[in-house]
Amino acid sequence: MAEQAQYEELVRQFSAFGAVKREMGRTLPSDCPAGSAAVLTLLSRHGHMRMSKLAELLAVDMSVTSRHVAHVVERGWIERSPDPADKRSRILRLTPAGVAQVDRLSRCTTEMLAQRLSDWTDDEVAQLTRLMARLRSCFDEQTPRTPATPAITQ
Repeated sequence: MAEQAQYEELVRQFSAFGAVKREMGRTLPSDCPAGSAAVLTLLSRHGHMRMSKLAELLAVDMSVTSRHVAHVVERGWIERSPDPADKRSRILRLTPAGVAQVDRLSRCTTEMLAQRLSDWTDDEVAQLTRLMARLRSCFDEQTPRTPATPAITQ
């Protein structure tokens, strides 16, 4: 197990990673802010879903989700249709224009990463990808392996 100082440095790096996320957000087209991009990406990844499921995946309030959804509906990237199982609910689906927008977003972020990591070897990019996937899976698990500990603040 790593020493406490290594975890403290990891926390600092996570905090600094916010700059990477902000830079990635700046590469998005002006008509598709980060919240809209997240909606489109989740629908692309998980398929059609109810608004409540989308809010859960976004980890935001329903009112925030509704604003993001309204933005992408106005642009014709998703459609809302009645849920056959519950007429009060709506099912959200990507439209063909939405699929095209997801492809555009993917190209933008992929090109930016390729440019910023141009001096990395293929092995280094693959290693970062594997480690990030492994880290994410640790947080995706339903049951933590160890009891929760207080967050380290800087």
